[in-house]
Amino acid sequence: MHNLALLLQQAINPDQIKHMAAALIFILPLIILFFLAIVIVPYWFICKKAGFSPWLAFLNIIPLGNLILIYVLAFSDWKVMPAPQAYWQPQPPYPPPPPLPPQS
Repeated sequence: MHNLALLLQQAINPDQIKHMAAALIFILPLIILFFLAIVIVPYWFICKKAGFSPWLAFLNIIPLGNLILIYVLAFSDWKVMPAPQAYWQPQPPYPPPPPLPPQS
């Protein structure tokens, strides 16, 4: 940041610009890979849970591929059965009352 401020205040030095461009060429692909991983990993698990090939997650790499994938997931029949729901039976907050004595 400090270098950018100095660059804007001083005359442009071609060596500084070359160094900044070289750093940008090295760092920018790493940033792109990081953000692609953030997008591809959740789609990988969603496709796997939906019964599709997880490799469909790589549609996010091509432009507008994520829209294609969203529509495929939204409007197709998922090939998996929903997991049975385990219902929780709440316990009463107090013990049950004792049984009544027999009436004669």
